[in-house]
Amino acid sequence: MSTAMNFGSKSFTPRPPEKGAFPLDHFGECKAFKEKFMKCLRDNNFDNSMCRLQSKDYLECRMDHQLMAKEPLSKLGFRDLMDPPPNQSDGDSKP
Repeated sequence: MSTAMNFGSKSFTPRPPEKGAFPLDHFGECKAFKEKFMKCLRDNNFDNSMCRLQSKDYLECRMDHQLMAKEPLSKLGFRDLMDPPPNQSDGDSKP
């Protein structure tokens, strides 16, 4: 009795991963950023709230090198670490 299955001519078309799954950084383009982030985590007993700047830098590197989809940093939880828009001056802010 044969256990081989024949799926016919149907072919599988791969799709890009959903958010949360990244392609591997095969060329090490963001390795330095990853190492800084991991060192920060180790130095801070893996409290990721202490390493948000390193995390932001790492994700920006991944986006810059097409290792993840471009997303606004505000959508990734870094609104407080973003620079204000250049047309806003510190003295002209309204309540």
